[in-house]
Formats: sequence, C-alpha cells, structure tokens
Amino acid sequence: MRSPQQARAQASTITSGKTGRDPEVSPTAQLRTLFDRPRLSPGQRRIAQYLIEHIAEAAFLSITDLADRVGVSQPSVTRFASAVGFSGYPALRERLQSITLGARSAGDAEEDRGNELQAAVDAEIENLENLRRDFADADRFIEVGRRLAASTPLTVLGLRISVSLAEYFAYAARRVHPDVRLVTLGGSVAYDALLQSREAGGTWVLAFSMPRHAQETLTAVRVARSAGLKVALITDLALGPLADEADVTFATGTGSRLVFDSYAAPGVMCAALLQAMTDADPERTQARLDEYEHVADEHHFFLRD
Repeated sequence: MRSPQQARAQASTITSGKTGRDPEVSPTAQLRTLFDRPRLSPGQRRIAQYLIEHIAEAAFLSITDLADRVGVSQPSVTRFASAVGFSGYPALRERLQSITLGARSAGDAEEDRGNELQAAVDAEIENLENLRRDFADADRFIEVGRRLAASTPLTVLGLRISVSLAEYFAYAARRVHPDVRLVTLGGSVAYDALLQSREAGGTWVLAFSMPRHAQETLTAVRVARSAGLKVALITDLALGPLADEADVTFATGTGSRLVFDSYAAPGVMCAALLQAMTDADPERTQARLDEYEHVADEHHFFLRD
C-alpha cells in the first residue's frame, strides 16, 4: 500500500502550464526583467532593489525623494533611468506607475487590513500570489530540478537564519536522492564540504540566503564557483552580490511585518524544486520511497494515524 507521500510524488508532477494566453506577470517579476542589466553599478543596483521592494510607494516618488530614500544623488537616479533604457526619470516613473496601477486593478480593492498579525498574513498572501504568477511558466523550475537531481552528491547550503530552509530541503531531498550533503556552518567547514563534494563528482549546490544576508554565504558561494560547482540560489533579492555569483536565482518575497521574517513563499519554492527533482527520475524516486517506507514500517518510525 502506497503512503500519501508516494501517491503525491506520482500524482503531482509539474507541467509547464503553458496555455494559449499570456500568463499574468507579477510587478516584482516585471521589474526584475526591466532591471536585468549586467553593467549596473553598485549604486544603481541599490536603486533597482529599492524599487523592487517598494514598488507601490516608489512609483509615485519625486526624483529628490527617491534619491533620499536610497541614499544616492539625483544625478545617480537620472543615470540609472538611462541605464535601464529610459529617456529620463519621468519616463521611468511613468512606467513604474503603469506597473503598480495595473497590479492594483488586477487585484482586490483596498480593504481593511485588520490588526498587525492579520497584516502579516496579508503580506504573505501577496508574496504567494506573486510566486503563483512566477510559476505560470514552470520550465525553469523543471530544468533546474533535473540538474539538481543529476548532481551526485548534491550539496545544500544554508547558514545562520537560512539553516531552517536548508534543513527542510535536505531532509526531503534525501528521500528521493542518493547523496545529499547539508552544509550549515560557514568558514573552513563549508569550504571543506564544498571541495569534497566537487571531488566526489557533484556538479550543483543549492544555496539559501534570507535576510540578513551573511557575508560568509557570499564567500561560500564564491568558493563553490571557484571549485567548479554550479550554484542555484533561493533568496529574496533578485539583484546584488549573491545573485551575481549564482548561476540560477529564484527570488521571492519574505514576510517582514513581524519582528522575525516568515518564509511562506520560499517554503513553497523549496517544495516546487523538490517536486521537480522527483519528476526528473520517477523510477529512482519510486524505488527510494518504497525502500524508505519499508524501513519506516519495520522500525516503527511513525505513529499510526
């Protein structure tokens, strides 16, 4: 008799989801595409990241207010607008307003946000809605899932606050992958693990970086790249040093309304990549799940519901 997890692995295969109509694209995804320019300076990247994170408000700021918020000069904002393909800041702001007003008209009308806990849930719902739009074309997730599944060993890296997401992913991935190596300590411990993974034949690292982003995560990713490993990154930032170092970046919002961030959307992102890994080699997946269920039953791992 198959376990619920086995049934889900067989029944919930990801498909590309492409239809005859264009998928709805989230405002953040539109901005990432708009600002995806390889030659942006560090200051220009700060402007881009501020606009991505505060699109609803930033779209209506004057050039003076935007420069003050980001901590750059007004000429820097003008040069940024030119660098991303606009004649000047007014043209860029008009485009930003078009994006944010379009998102408002497509979403629900303004409603009572309730208390702070309800507002935190509302913010996570918005993150999940944006992620749903990003999932409209699942081909990139499917392809990266294949590559992670084919990497033996597969290294999963998460330091400091990102440990919990890395542990979840590694725990689940071990059910369907023969050699998953979890790295949760930085410094020389991470370096040793990454170098050994490459020497053992590994080709990919899945790295997690949630705010506040650790310098040691950036250093570890650079070590992985220098060793010849490819890096897939799950984070909240589409731009910046970590995204620059990664081969593939999956950026999605985190809940930041409470003292400590919440990770509803990154958690779903993890589950999506795990699903893509199971789909990449269904025979191996089924065999490993069968074997695990046999061992679990023999040793009474779980309570009978």
